[in-house]
Amino acid sequence: MKKVKQMNGSAAEVEAAFYEALNRADVEALMALWAEDEEIVCIHPGGPRLHGHVAIQTAWEAILERGGLQIHPSRLYETNNLMSSVHTVIEGVTSTAGDEPAHLVATNVYMKTPRGWRMVLHHVSVAPGAAPAIEHVGSSLH
Repeated sequence: MKKVKQMNGSAAEVEAAFYEALNRADVEALMALWAEDEEIVCIHPGGPRLHGHVAIQTAWEAILERGGLQIHPSRLYETNNLMSSVHTVIEGVTSTAGDEPAHLVATNVYMKTPRGWRMVLHHVSVAPGAAPAIEHVGSSLH
């Protein structure tokens, strides 16, 4: 059995590793960032709710079988407390076909686990029109 890397940094570091793994099409690294709990959920644009490791990994394998995605998160808005962190980001997507860059809106939820911060939800929707220009400052719950 392969040893899973311990990531004890912040939820933001897990998020950065998540998007790096997507860009590299590294499903193994991507799945190592999810919580071990089977109550994890992933919803891709226009897709059904995927529940648990097997369903989520199978979907990512199908999406990434042709290579990495060029997704660049920006305009982070985050809400944090001691045990959870909710991030909403604009995902800029570039195409190799020369199409206009598109953008998606994603919500990523992280929980503090014994293995460090781990993703428990990734929900992405297609956003119409141009990406919003307003940037939000992060906040913390007490």
